[in-house]
Amino acid sequence: MSGQQTLMARETAEAPEVVARMLASLTPQLGELKRLITRKPSHIVTIARGSSDHAAGYCKYLVEILLGLPCASLGPSVVSIYDAKLALRDCVVIAISQSGGSPDALAFAAAARRAGVPVVSVTNGRDTPLARLASIALDLGAGAEQSVAATKTFIASAVLAARVVAEWAGNATLIGAIEQLPEVLAKANALCWDALEATLVPARSAYVLGRGPSLPIASEAALKLKETSALHAEAFSSAEVLHGPMELVKPGFPVLMFLPDDAAAATNTATAERLRAAGGDVRVVGAGGSEFARTGHALLDPISMIQTFYGSVERIARARGHDPDRPHLLSKVTRTT
Repeated sequence: MSGQQTLMARETAEAPEVVARMLASLTPQLGELKRLITRKPSHIVTIARGSSDHAAGYCKYLVEILLGLPCASLGPSVVSIYDAKLALRDCVVIAISQSGGSPDALAFAAAARRAGVPVVSVTNGRDTPLARLASIALDLGAGAEQSVAATKTFIASAVLAARVVAEWAGNATLIGAIEQLPEVLAKANALCWDALEATLVPARSAYVLGRGPSLPIASEAALKLKETSALHAEAFSSAEVLHGPMELVKPGFPVLMFLPDDAAAATNTATAERLRAAGGDVRVVGAGGSEFARTGHALLDPISMIQTFYGSVERIARARGHDPDRPHLLSKVTRTT
């Protein structure tokens, strides 16, 4: 693919514009979303798969940190396959699906609606089956995404989650930082992490670490390394990596750590030093490591980090001889039951 821009690179570069357009279109629905939280739910439930579930994981941390409400990702198959009769009450369900057509997500959303539980859908398109089931349907408005690797839709999903939670929390500082994200993401897209790429191109395995809101971002990065580059990459919490996985860290073992300047920064830094002492080739984003485009709010910095990482992983894939748009065994839409 020498000299030809991949769909993944093109779609990654579109993310800032997609986010700007999405934020502008969201305004009329903010009042409806606000009314959901004034009902004082006891918890939030998310349903999603793949990259969408990583966006849901990011949403979980924001909900728990900013609202103090428990938030859990439930497996749609407990309804679609195992026919569980969940005691859904006093909650809000957030269903994230780029296609809006996955049968298991639809089955779960339908069960929630029958139980009288409000469902907020997040899909890339206004007229999707999931959107039609929802109480409030939110559209990413990302346009067609052709590369198998989701990029702009993931970024938009994470930003949308942040904007919804910021509205629920009445957090003006976070809302202001979110409004500046299109400009920040454009800067993030222009960055290149050469040292990280040089480490991962020849690698056979790697760890990707995060904690709190950066943990689902680490999971998303590990997924992208698998699906675009055929690189065995596993994501762990920077706390959990010390409970067993560290035993695999030998001299030269690649470790990527997303380390925003948030409340976990000190413990994350200490973990990075322990992994280096074990011989790991630790590459940190933030906190004295690779520079990233700062958002002005530590809870949003992981979104900027993954925007830059998408550019890196696209180049890593090509350097390893893979077409990031067309993995051998994957397709764009996976319909699980």
